[in-house]
Amino acid sequence: MSGRPPRQEDGEGAELRRKEELSRRIREQKVVVDELSNLKKNRKVYKQQPNSNIFFLADRTEMLSQCKNTLDELKKAHQELENSEKAKIKK
Repeated sequence: MSGRPPRQEDGEGAELRRKEELSRRIREQKVVVDELSNLKKNRKVYKQQPNSNIFFLADRTEMLSQCKNTLDELKKAHQELENSEKAKIKK
């Protein structure tokens, strides 16, 4: 890595990749929430441990709540990114 400061294009490209990644994760999370919502009550689901092939039995309502919270956080991060872009454009 050289001692040069990052170019403006690199910053914009990284921001675009971050925005696309957030959009992808939001779409995935929406699908998970939808699938969990469509399950019958009192159904059990399996939750995968991060970075592992181990699954644990979990309650559907608990998982649905966690997924909705995650979706809200992703939407908030996406909105903050949108707002920062708008602020840059106004300058």
